[in-house]
Amino acid sequence: MSRMTSTRLADNRELIYFDDPGTPERTPESLVDHRELPARGEPGEVRYDALSGEWVAVAAHRQSRTHLPPAHQCPICPTTADNPSEIPAPDYDVVVFENRFPSLGPVLGDIPEIPGHGFAGHGVTGPAYGRCEVVAFTPRHTGSFAELGETRARTVIEAWAQRTEALSALPGIKQVFPFENRGADIGVTLHHPHGQIYAYPYVTPRAAALGAVARKYYDDVDAKETLGASLLKAEREDGSRMVLEAKHFSAYVPFAARWPLEIHLVPHRSIPDLAALTGEERDELSHVYLDLLKRLDALYPTPMPYISAWHQAPLDPVLRPAGQLHLQLTSPRRAADKLKYLAGSEAAMGAFINDTTPEAVAERLRDVAAATNTTRLADTLEGTRA
Repeated sequence: MSRMTSTRLADNRELIYFDDPGTPERTPESLVDHRELPARGEPGEVRYDALSGEWVAVAAHRQSRTHLPPAHQCPICPTTADNPSEIPAPDYDVVVFENRFPSLGPVLGDIPEIPGHGFAGHGVTGPAYGRCEVVAFTPRHTGSFAELGETRARTVIEAWAQRTEALSALPGIKQVFPFENRGADIGVTLHHPHGQIYAYPYVTPRAAALGAVARKYYDDVDAKETLGASLLKAEREDGSRMVLEAKHFSAYVPFAARWPLEIHLVPHRSIPDLAALTGEERDELSHVYLDLLKRLDALYPTPMPYISAWHQAPLDPVLRPAGQLHLQLTSPRRAADKLKYLAGSEAAMGAFINDTTPEAVAERLRDVAAATNTTRLADTLEGTRA
């Protein structure tokens, strides 16, 4: 088990060290932030979109956030005399801290109730309550999650699980979302390997849509099996889109994948979130997750840009019983030198058009497991249009 040590930064933001097993105890000096920082600002706001029935966060203060700094000025490298960073320690394993430029928070509370549908909700605003955290996976400035060892990956999973449980208990929080954006093509603002966790004061549009479908299925079936569990069972029986199967987790390319590369990693047990994983499940997850990321990077000569999104059941009492934890791992890369851009149909209408076939993508991802580090697959996925 990893060890957890909490402290406060100079502006009172929380920072937590998650240490690998065997790491020496934290020194008192590693817990002290000697910087002089301005007081934290007020939160942005959320605005209700009466056309869609969705909340939109407005965070203009994020325009001044750090953007792709050089390595010697990286804010999440360990602190040195020349670079007093966000992390006071001269070394660390995994660190979670409150974002200095949050989209949500730092204040907590309940956003306004909507008086009705349509125009009745027009003009409704409220503080952007919630919490945004940064998860630094390693003290090394370069590299990626795929290059972590299983021990370090297990520590990150422990951090995700602990933060999911803690954030879910905060006032006004309706959904907790751990994720990682990897690569310039995705739009990262820091090169250092890291992820984020958002704790929303509302159920996000995508989670609400998935939750409504899952709840209807849950209410309709006699066995009270979640939709996610039923889909996994069907994919394992079919086999054509399976990528890997282990004791506690399986991964497959979804039947109606939206992205050129899309993988769902699902636990065999119906559970709502990462906090509900057993120790044995977390151990296996540290292996299979690294396996999937390495397969993505083996497809092309250069590292794969991706979004790693942990779908956890919202805290809404209606939606949560039907929820199923799963990872959605996606990349817009459709060939070695081509990206899929969300243009008219996708961006405006939400109607996706995929340039690959899920069965061909799954076959490639199965085959790449046997490839060496210097052997790459074809420059284009089978079924890709130039």
